[in-house]
Amino acid sequence: MTGQGTTVRTIVRDCLYLNWAFPEEAMPSLPEPLSYETHVDDGVRVVFGSALLFRHERLHVAGLPFLRLSYPQLNFRFYVTDHEEVPSIFLHRLLVPHWVVPSSRWLAGQPSVGGRFSFPAPSVEDDTGSWQWEVHRDASLKLTACQGSPQVGAGPSLGSWERMTSYFRQRRRAYLVSAGGLRSVETSQRSVPIWPLSIEIQDRQLLDFCLPLPEDTVWPELHSAWLCPEIPFVFELDTAASREALRRAATTVATDPAMLEAASRRAERSATRPSRGAMLC
Repeated sequence: MTGQGTTVRTIVRDCLYLNWAFPEEAMPSLPEPLSYETHVDDGVRVVFGSALLFRHERLHVAGLPFLRLSYPQLNFRFYVTDHEEVPSIFLHRLLVPHWVVPSSRWLAGQPSVGGRFSFPAPSVEDDTGSWQWEVHRDASLKLTACQGSPQVGAGPSLGSWERMTSYFRQRRRAYLVSAGGLRSVETSQRSVPIWPLSIEIQDRQLLDFCLPLPEDTVWPELHSAWLCPEIPFVFELDTAASREALRRAATTVATDPAMLEAASRRAERSATRPSRGAMLC
């Protein structure tokens, strides 16, 4: 390691986005110094969360081009701002095949857990009818998708279809919690084709594993869904500069009275909610 971060390259193939708008009061607390991006929908403050289902192709660390991994993944994420008010992603759950878990934790410090996957390949299949995704880990997620017209379901409007998809996709920073604390990921993405989809979910119990909601909160209907056939993806893990910035931001939260008061209010709200379990399952 050079201290400049670890650069990883991959092709994200057949990436399915499933997006929901959740009541802010039902959300788990975030690690400092992250904050939820909130929107108002019919007088209720909401937060967006997404499940992404995709396959990594030829994922490898720069400098080790002959060690390449291909495997499916499901991750569940929230849309947040960081210590510099930059729109970012917080990775809340990551499921990968069992054989990938050790390398995922070793390479990226990711809080990955094992699961079983059955994913289609819409970008290379001749059949343009419908496709089915399945993920299993004690509970299951099963859904069927087919191409449809751009549309928005339950939740606030984010503008045009192009503006909405950019809101979810065009974020260059991601954060996750590992044994060493909050870690950062700097990403580089391109504009890519996007296929609007119509979704039917047959089994959604795994979603409760990804985000357990309070008993009095009903899981919302889908806000939007689409598929990106191919995303060339480059990301850099935990650079020295980002580690120092996070350290300074955490120190500021701990010593600035206004920020400490805001953090205390968030902690109090979190304490009044039902327990959602630990980050790692």
